[in-house]
Amino acid sequence: MSKRCLVTGMGAVTPVGLNVQDFWTALCEGRSGIRPLTVFDTAGYAYARGGEIEHVPLPSGIGTDRDRPDRATLFMLAAAEEAVAQAGLKARGLDPADVAVVLATNFGGIERGEALLAREGCDSAADAVAFREYGFMRCADLAADRFGFAGPRVVLSLSCSSGCAALGYGMNLIRAGRAKAVLIGGYDALTPYCWSGLSALRTMTKSELRPFDKRRDGTLFSEGAGAILLEERDSALACGALPFAEAAGYGCNNNAHHMTAPAPDGAGSAEVMAMALADAGLTPETVDHVNAHGTGTRHNDSTETQAIKTVLGPRAREIPVTANKSVIGHMMGAAGSVECIAAVMTIRDGVIPPTINYGEPDPECDLDCVPNVQRRHPVHVALTNSAGIGGCNAAAVFVRT
Repeated sequence: MSKRCLVTGMGAVTPVGLNVQDFWTALCEGRSGIRPLTVFDTAGYAYARGGEIEHVPLPSGIGTDRDRPDRATLFMLAAAEEAVAQAGLKARGLDPADVAVVLATNFGGIERGEALLAREGCDSAADAVAFREYGFMRCADLAADRFGFAGPRVVLSLSCSSGCAALGYGMNLIRAGRAKAVLIGGYDALTPYCWSGLSALRTMTKSELRPFDKRRDGTLFSEGAGAILLEERDSALACGALPFAEAAGYGCNNNAHHMTAPAPDGAGSAEVMAMALADAGLTPETVDHVNAHGTGTRHNDSTETQAIKTVLGPRAREIPVTANKSVIGHMMGAAGSVECIAAVMTIRDGVIPPTINYGEPDPECDLDCVPNVQRRHPVHVALTNSAGIGGCNAAAVFVRT
């Protein structure tokens, strides 16, 4: 029998809250985290608004000297610290070799990388620190060393599906018997370099991020991190863990359709959502809620609507769908992780966060997107969907325990 996976801890660093509860409260209240950026000078850029972390959390024992980890790494370590503490993992005596780390990011330690590129002349000590902190494995190494985890260590970079794909990779490690617990997370930070690239995509809006609304004209990017502690069911319950939900299934693919545009009819997204349900041994009729990718771009939202209809059939219009990005923005490598957390919290509390900034229905997006106000709704099965440029897609299914 396949091993089952439980969510036993979560952590979040977002533009609307620096822990899971504050994030969740703001999300449910529809308090937007989008504002003019101050983390760097946006003069000369076409876009100047996003979701930033105003007060960078410093995990315990982290100093403020030159050797301090990159800003994005700090987000991830803070979220991981919350997840590990919430799970009570240290007190349960797991063999360190049985705990893996699977992280996901689009830009890694980009703040330190930019410092290295911008430096004039050579400072061997400073260059060595900057180069080390920029490496994509650095955050995973720090997290493993910080918590004493000695199992497999992996970093994924699959564009904006990275965080959700990391969950699937962690599930595979547990199912294969390679780990009894996995620290999973996604993280990214906003910097001039990444903002230049994101601006060049021309997918951002200068107004509001309006998923599924007829007036939608682009997304807005944000920074932060999300962490999930996933454990093998029997091992976790034997140690007294208190699970939030079961991670029951996942799907991941790459439809390789276009660098930025989604595949026609949302074919790639439809496939991973169907894969996730099949992996969980569930049928579309069991789904109570969909946490959508919902970027607010014209093509993404219409094709995602088509994908949801393809997978869920006639019930698609009756199932509450929410787009968290309307509140927190698009958190890049952290998006999938944070949206998985939101799906788990929806199951726990029976509350579906709203899709805010919604005012004009679009016939191409004729879903119940829970407009502007949270809704109480019992949820036993939640499906979350992620997609990214380059055709990367991932989806996950969570089930009430």
